Amino acid sequence: PPPHSHSDWIGPPDKHSNLRPVIFYVPPEESALERRLREARQEAQASNQRFWARHNRAFPEEFIYSRLKAKGLEMRDESGQKTTLSAEEMADFYKDFLSKNLKKHLQYNRDWYKHNFRITFLMGQVALMRALRWLRRRKKNVEQ
Repeated sequence: PPPHSHSDWIGPPDKHSNLRPVIFYVPPEESALERRLREARQEAQASNQRFWARHNRAFPEEFIYSRLKAKGLEMRDESGQKTTLSAEEMADFYKDFLSKNLKKHLQYNRDWYKHNFRITFLMGQVALMRALRWLRRRKKNVEQ
């Protein structure tokens, strides 16, 4: 992001995880609490990035390739577009894939909730701190 920017920047989707990475804005006078919030958000983003990149790598293209080959089709059609399987074929695959990876997904969901509760708690603290800071400034300006 350019130096004059005062907000987070969202990038293009990552080629492995398909998540859009965020470059977090760091204010020049960031408080310790605001830093903890930003770092919690960065940690959650990194954790999501790792999980989905691993998950997507584990997603077997071989399954799709073998099904297409059995039908006499290639991975791409004549126009260069990816050939896809029917919804029913993919539903069978997804059901099997998800049951094999149930524990991983349950752990991911637990971790996701932990990250988000922590972030929400810190956001509340930061909002309260900013409100109190604003009230103190307003009171000081009224007294002058």
